[in-house]
Amino acid sequence: MSLSDRLELFPASTTIKDDRLILGGCDVQSLAESYGTPLYLYDRAELDRAASLYRQTLNQSWAGKWSVTYAGKAFLSIALAQWAAAHGFRVDCTGAGEIGIAVQAGLKREQILVHGVNKNAADLRAALHHAGTIVVDNLSELRKIVQLMPEVETLPDLWLRFQPGLSVQTHHAATQTGHEGSKFGMSELQIMEAAAFCRANGLPLNGIHFHQGSQFRDPAPLKPAIEKALDLAQEIGFSGDWHFSPGGGWGVAYHESELPHPDLSAYLHAVTEWTHTSCGQRQLTLPHLHLEPGRSLVARAGVAVYQVGTVKTTGDHTWVLVDGGMADNPRKSLYGARYSCLTVTQVTGEPIQKVSIAGPFCESGDVLIDEVWLRPICEGEYLAIPVSGAYHLSMASNYNGARRAEVLLLEAGQAHPIVKRETLDDLLRRQATL
Repeated sequence: MSLSDRLELFPASTTIKDDRLILGGCDVQSLAESYGTPLYLYDRAELDRAASLYRQTLNQSWAGKWSVTYAGKAFLSIALAQWAAAHGFRVDCTGAGEIGIAVQAGLKREQILVHGVNKNAADLRAALHHAGTIVVDNLSELRKIVQLMPEVETLPDLWLRFQPGLSVQTHHAATQTGHEGSKFGMSELQIMEAAAFCRANGLPLNGIHFHQGSQFRDPAPLKPAIEKALDLAQEIGFSGDWHFSPGGGWGVAYHESELPHPDLSAYLHAVTEWTHTSCGQRQLTLPHLHLEPGRSLVARAGVAVYQVGTVKTTGDHTWVLVDGGMADNPRKSLYGARYSCLTVTQVTGEPIQKVSIAGPFCESGDVLIDEVWLRPICEGEYLAIPVSGAYHLSMASNYNGARRAEVLLLEAGQAHPIVKRETLDDLLRRQATL
């Protein structure tokens, strides 16, 4: 391990000053002491850098209209929804809860897109009243929309979610979504049945969507899926201002062994080239192209900070036990995700000790990092784990009574709280006595 490799996992603006970690112009140790831990830090400059790369590359590579829809499931808050809208992005919401956050953030109807494999009546009502687009997962959902139609004056655009029966290579089977037998989307036959249902009921069908998986690094499997989806678009008869989304899911490097970071530009150029060529071969007008990144926009922007409570040795393991773990980051437990870390002071100290980083929760699986080489660690110190911006807080829990972490947005040396730390009162508010 080299220090420069580990720093490459952190936001691009990260520096070391007086042997202390500086993120977004802020001293991480001072933030941890002021706001407590676990603490999540998002670097605005890194968020903006990733957004700009999407915009610039799509402007260069796509001849028609395009849109980016931020996948809110990666991490959604009012502030993040406003950030996405400020970049001209839509926000992908799953269910009434995420729709409510987007609405509270002030997003307009056309800025909200709704996903979901099993949207209930409340989800669909929220989508019909507040969203510009609903991605329809199944025929049952279409029938529910018809039942609810009288409640709204104008229906959102409808896209059909296609299951291409093809997988991308991801780090875990649970992050694959486009394979045959997946719970997501419809087969070719079901897509055509859904299109006929939309025509028969006057529904505003104008798009097709698929998503093959999350955290992939090779775009090649997208090509046959794009071709299959555009075959369906041709058969449905889309023309004029229609919409096509090959989803998102482009990966990021979580550990120094995974560097360099996957080439986002190469991915975008591949998708646009294959879509353009396939439309030409089918004499389809170029669609309004939509991409749905979450992780590749926000993962590297986020850093989790923990305080060391105990250092102990059991058998051949030296355990560094910190005050967060699977309750704020379940990815290691769910997917076997591999992370790295740095101390926030004496950052350049020689890494001569191999340790395991684990949390306080009553599970043997509550391990954040199986092994990492660090300088000798003392109790009371703080550790920073990079690439923590996606699928941590959005999947956080109250296991063992844990309270969800504070979230700060860092910009030009200033820290702005965007999610307050959950308190014991918050935890008790929903409880009732016998």
